[in-house]
Amino acid sequence: MKKLHIFGIVIIAVTIGVIISTISDSSTYSNFKEASENPDMEFMVVGKLNLEKEMSYDPETSPYFSFYLIDGTGLEEEVRFIGSKPQDFERSDQVVITGKYQDDGFIASKILMKCPSKYNNGNNVEVKAVSES
Repeated sequence: MKKLHIFGIVIIAVTIGVIISTISDSSTYSNFKEASENPDMEFMVVGKLNLEKEMSYDPETSPYFSFYLIDGTGLEEEVRFIGSKPQDFERSDQVVITGKYQDDGFIASKILMKCPSKYNNGNNVEVKAVSES
């Protein structure tokens, strides 16, 4: 075989390998029940914040920002995010977390916030700053 043929076969094999690995890594949204049943796998869970429960972030005592999330099936779980609290987190309409279950709960490695203010159909939202004097 010519070197050009061998090179072409190698390129095709690498391309097929990349396509297969991309397909196997692709994630779909899941829920807390499925994530808890498969603790070795990473899942993307979409849900709404439970603003009635406390969110906590104290970097002096813990590296986690914790909050409560209700998934699409109505199951509520405490989520611990490895990192600091995102700005305007409470204003999020929906939250997508990526992570997995460990022994003591769901640990998120990524947070994606979906804010309704981005989709307000051109309506201006007025925000007033209040200063204490």
